[in-house]
Amino acid sequence: MTLRKYLHQQITIGSWPDGRLTGLNKLLICMILAAVLVGVVSTEPVILNEWRSEILIAEILFGAFFLIEYLARIYSAPEEEGLGSPWGKRWRFIRSPIGLIDLAVVLVSLAPFFIANAAALRLLRLMRVFSLAKLGHFSAAMREILTALKERSYDLLVCAALALSLLLVGASGLYWLEGDLQPDHFGSIPRALWWAVITLTTVGYGDAYPITAAGKVVGSFVALGGVLLVALPTGIFAAAFSDAMQRRREAVARALAEIENG
Repeated sequence: MTLRKYLHQQITIGSWPDGRLTGLNKLLICMILAAVLVGVVSTEPVILNEWRSEILIAEILFGAFFLIEYLARIYSAPEEEGLGSPWGKRWRFIRSPIGLIDLAVVLVSLAPFFIANAAALRLLRLMRVFSLAKLGHFSAAMREILTALKERSYDLLVCAALALSLLLVGASGLYWLEGDLQPDHFGSIPRALWWAVITLTTVGYGDAYPITAAGKVVGSFVALGGVLLVALPTGIFAAAFSDAMQRRREAVARALAEIENG
């Protein structure tokens, strides 16, 4: 086995028939989570002032680690299945969404050493949460979930259409009933839409609310409809997740059976 093929198997999820995580995969996950944790806590001035040197060392280590990982993925890209020249496959990885995320994480990790502006540094540290997106490398199940959601795109579209219709009906009702009484909040349908969204999602900030009996009736229907509409996509997502996990278990079982029989 060549070094490139071995490296590809170690850093790419799905290279093993049972989909298990390699030791390097687990190390990468730990480094991603640690980088995000450091990026989050370093936005607290008290912690940053007390642990500035340690945080700087950690950022150097994270930046170097993610740079090495990024270069390793480019180096091992020719081992990906499919047609194309080695450099063509490398270029395809660099341009892919996950490749661009990897590059962004590397740049964000190393940028503080080249930018002196304090405000920019705080923003870059906050952007370290991009590291979480790299976990997509290690979750074949996520691909299954996205596939299941695409299969239910029509159901989700229907839910979105129902929600939009209820928002427009509620906003129009309050505009008609209380537009003259509360012009700041309900003087137009776009203004009333803010109230409709907050009511539909059951957040209820309290900055805008109906004051007439008819307006309260409309608000009640919007609130009750919101409870029902929130439950619909939740059920769709749950069913999609269940189907995805079942397909994943079946795929792993088939792979193990082929190994045992072969």
